[in-house]
Amino acid sequence: MGETLSPNQLTKEAQRAYKRGDYLTAARRYQAAGEAYQTTGNHLDAAEMYNSSSVAFLQAGEVDLALQVVEGTDNIFADAGDLRRQGMALGNLGAALEAASKHDEAIEKYLLSAELLKKTGEYNLHANVMQSLSALQLKTGRQLEALATMQAGLAAVEKPSPQQRALKKLLQMPYKFFK
Repeated sequence: MGETLSPNQLTKEAQRAYKRGDYLTAARRYQAAGEAYQTTGNHLDAAEMYNSSSVAFLQAGEVDLALQVVEGTDNIFADAGDLRRQGMALGNLGAALEAASKHDEAIEKYLLSAELLKKTGEYNLHANVMQSLSALQLKTGRQLEALATMQAGLAAVEKPSPQQRALKKLLQMPYKFFK
């Protein structure tokens, strides 16, 4: 008879699998950890694991599973008043919706995510979500919106990386032509 692993053990196995690029195994381990946390009544850690599972499922190309496992986790964090993790969950949901070609819904979730992350002072995470949103806007033919979104995302970053500083300068160039 097999040994039952604790949620912490499942999480560690998932992290190891993710690091070695075995995303499907990681996703399943994260999902199992979420289910284990759920049975103990630890809904916040369960939702956290489901979000990690969604990210890993996306990496493995399992879009439907990624979307299925992340749906509703933002509400769990909202009910707990955890705006930071709610924002992250909405960003993960946006990514899954984007991968499922549900672009309008993805844009909506990215916007909600960015708003919450900015509100909680998570400016780098905010910039990451805005970058994803900008890329989706470009993909859907909304070039001017994409430009404005990228600028808004970078504007709040307190300590931009060299790449972010270069991108900021590059994004300012089109406006110089209108002066």
